[in-house]
Amino acid sequence: MALTTIHLPLAADEEELALREAVAGICSDFGPAYARACFDRGEPMRDLWIALGDAGFAGANIPEEWGGGGLGLRGLAIVAEECAAAGAISIMLVLSSGMAGTMLARHGTDHQRDRWLRGIAAGTTKLAFAITEPDAGTNSHNLRTELRRDGDRYLLRGQKTFISGVEDAEGVLVVARVRGDDGALGPPTLCIIDTDAPGFAREAIPMPYMGPDQQWTLFFDDVAVDADRIVGGESAGLRVIFDALNPERIIIAAGLNGTARLALDKAAGYARDREVWGVPVGTHQAVAHPLARSKIELELARLMTDKAAVLFDAGSPDAGSASNMAKYAAAEAATHAIDRAIQTHGGNGFTVEYGLSDLWWFARLMRTAPVSEQMVLNHVAQHELGLPRSY
Repeated sequence: MALTTIHLPLAADEEELALREAVAGICSDFGPAYARACFDRGEPMRDLWIALGDAGFAGANIPEEWGGGGLGLRGLAIVAEECAAAGAISIMLVLSSGMAGTMLARHGTDHQRDRWLRGIAAGTTKLAFAITEPDAGTNSHNLRTELRRDGDRYLLRGQKTFISGVEDAEGVLVVARVRGDDGALGPPTLCIIDTDAPGFAREAIPMPYMGPDQQWTLFFDDVAVDADRIVGGESAGLRVIFDALNPERIIIAAGLNGTARLALDKAAGYARDREVWGVPVGTHQAVAHPLARSKIELELARLMTDKAAVLFDAGSPDAGSASNMAKYAAAEAATHAIDRAIQTHGGNGFTVEYGLSDLWWFARLMRTAPVSEQMVLNHVAQHELGLPRSY
């Protein structure tokens, strides 16, 4: 079978430039100070989300027939990068638009799309995503959260941990496994529950500042799930789930690229303006070269992220590996950029005023989540290099 040639965009066209400019213009009113203020109030960045929704950017990737922008995952990645470069990115771009929106567009029924997609596209409906468990991590083969048939509905029981954005969501996409009549657990299955459903509870996990969004442990105690809340069918398994997980990796990578841009902009500006011994500190190669390395790493990560988004939108089987590599490259680039920016600022780099320490934990987290760098390397070694499976 002939392979479809994917032509990667090497330069931004007028439409992309206009999109970037418009998103940057909106986000200029919602920078790092706004994100910090939301955190101090214990609130998500609702004003930013409303502004993105009103402008049509919250659903940039959603098909036009369901009220979205029809720009695919690549369009949403551009939105996410520009938000992060301005200093504020809503986790809902990852969870609701990227994960839930993409997965429902590909695998939802017309009823589910009408119920959820239109609201996601407008920014009026937000969904979180829950897969990680205390004893299984994201290993879908060991998940213990289960759905049991109860007449014409299901009952959901189990626990999830390190789940983001639940405080600002109307519903949660939960990965569970159906327990059959023989007592065995089936393949992973996706269902949607309301955040106010009886039997659903949550407990906040104390975390350092990584943005206003909180992390949660979720508890499901026989939460009733109607049959029309099952997405992709009982036996859809990983085929459906990875159409949520791959977009997650791509949009996170885009956000990390924007964060790296912000850190390097701060560092370069400081290195140009800060004078010691009569010259700007950027005159010295010990300062300039690390920042130049980070600029190269960033541009490589942006290219990998763009490639992953284009492959995913085209339905390429290579999208999974590209998504993993994009997340890995962007997390490495962002953590290096922030660390080097802090070093460039000297003692000022650790102060709240200069805003670099606020960027650190988000970037560092993304070397571990949503898939660790070690698991990405395992995947690349096995699936790209043909090496024996190591785990």
